[in-house]
Amino acid sequence: MVWTQVVGARPFAAQRVVCFPHAGGSPYFFRSWGRGMAAYEVQAVCYPGRAERFSEDCAEQLVPMAREIAAELLASGDGRPTAFFGHSMGAIVAYEVVRALEEAGSGVEHLFASGSRAPQLMAGDPVAAAAWDAESIGRTLVELGGTDPELLENRGFVELVMPYIGADFRMLAAYEGRSRPPLDCPVTAIVGESDPRVTAAQSAAWRESTRGPYRALTVPGEHFYLAGRPPFGIIAESLRARQG
Repeated sequence: MVWTQVVGARPFAAQRVVCFPHAGGSPYFFRSWGRGMAAYEVQAVCYPGRAERFSEDCAEQLVPMAREIAAELLASGDGRPTAFFGHSMGAIVAYEVVRALEEAGSGVEHLFASGSRAPQLMAGDPVAAAAWDAESIGRTLVELGGTDPELLENRGFVELVMPYIGADFRMLAAYEGRSRPPLDCPVTAIVGESDPRVTAAQSAAWRESTRGPYRALTVPGEHFYLAGRPPFGIIAESLRARQG
């Protein structure tokens, strides 16, 4: 299993940015980020059950999956400072990977948590997790703005993607963000001002997740604000400030 893919190969770049996709997402979502962030080597995580890992079983538990990702990053680390960018479910996965890395004596330069409630707000509800059927998932995908409603009428599309989208939704709904010591790394929380699923207050609650520098930003757009306005400037500015 290979958890990360390079989407902008720059082996001589001074820093790496590792991107974690949303529920139902794949590395393809970040395929343009290599061009948009030319100063960094950009990598993206590929969860099992999609893209090049389509033949694998989907993950069922978020924390064990995050620990596997952390183990690969530790084994493949080249000493370059690394930042994480996670969107929606990806923010929670990235947070858990940072936790595992810090427990192992490593860490990251910065965590960007985009379009996500803070981990301590995640209740871990098995009943809610089981309730994510194809119909409720379809409604949510349309509400979030990342899916054309006509696609949900395409049987081939539904049969292809619904298994791994559903698995991700259920895994996230079952995740319980227990109260734990804060991270050491800086955290920037970003949310779209019209996000129908995450409020500014829920995003700002990431403040409790770190003892390091913290910033909360509200940007124009909805849940998938980054599809039209990738936050390249926010990331670059934050990493430059860290270097300074």
